Amino acid sequence: MRCRPSDVWAVLADGWSYGLWVVGAARVRDVDPGWPDAGAGIHHSVGVWPALVHDTTRSTGAEAPHRLQLRAQAWLLGGAAIDIRVEPHDQGCVVTIDERLDSGPAALVPSLVQGPALMWRNSETLRRLSFIAEGRSRP
Repeated sequence: MRCRPSDVWAVLADGWSYGLWVVGAARVRDVDPGWPDAGAGIHHSVGVWPALVHDTTRSTGAEAPHRLQLRAQAWLLGGAAIDIRVEPHDQGCVVTIDERLDSGPAALVPSLVQGPALMWRNSETLRRLSFIAEGRSRP
């Protein structure tokens, strides 16, 4: 991304922006005080109206401006562990997302199928995150 790690962190730390950059998040209903500190959550809905599922994503660790670890739980569908890393680079920063579906029915999907689906989803998530972080960083 063509911005500083602190620019990306500003978006990650703004829980109300979650629905703008996370693919599948339809709306944010509430953000716990202290977000993105460990234990704080973002309460959002996933899907397309009228078939929305209420979801909560909790921080399991935050190391500003370089790492955010999350635990996503989507009702009966299952949960995922997500690790977002932001590393400085000559022209800005490199942001990576590692996501594992690890509980509930979603965890039964073979990794051979999970991998490509999550890679496509997370590529678009990173694209959206870059639009916001780079746009906010402009003078």
